[in-house]
Amino acid sequence: MTAISPLESIHKKGLFGNHHKKNESDLTQILEIKNLAIIQVVQYKKSKIEIKDISIDGIKFPNQALLVNSNNDTRFLWMGPKNWIIVSTKDDICNLVEKNCNDKNFAVTDISHSRAIIQIKGSNAIEILKKGCPINFNNFKKNNCAGTVFQGINILVDMISDEPKTVNLFALRSFGESFYHDITDAALEDGYIGI
Repeated sequence: MTAISPLESIHKKGLFGNHHKKNESDLTQILEIKNLAIIQVVQYKKSKIEIKDISIDGIKFPNQALLVNSNNDTRFLWMGPKNWIIVSTKDDICNLVEKNCNDKNFAVTDISHSRAIIQIKGSNAIEILKKGCPINFNNFKKNNCAGTVFQGINILVDMISDEPKTVNLFALRSFGESFYHDITDAALEDGYIGI
């Protein structure tokens, strides 16, 4: 059986919006990110383990609000006290997490198939988010993350890069289509490329 991505029949490729007489390299890129493992890790309140002592795939869990620790394949996003989301391109990340985070101290849940992931890249990426998001993005930088809303839909924002501005946006799969339309609608003003 082949997995169907949340935006399989929704995401369109090509030029859209106010793209006329603009260089394609200057347009915002919007694409669906597929085949990522997404693991939620929650440390139990009664756990005596120091999270700073745990390292998975060479990455330690961030212990400050809004922070992301990462390498080329895996990102650890701080979601709240003793609560993280791990996003990875590695097929065996769930096994690595379960091996290092035992079930007596942690709840480990694979939520990979429950999220739609949209990446926006370009100089207007943050301006697009400002159109529907209450976060102050002026101080948002690479390796920051935050849970918020966009046009009333709960999302997770993960800033991948500052140059060019690259942001991964996670929404519940059931809201994926509406979220995609909201993001692409916000991008029409300056034009975008669907990749």
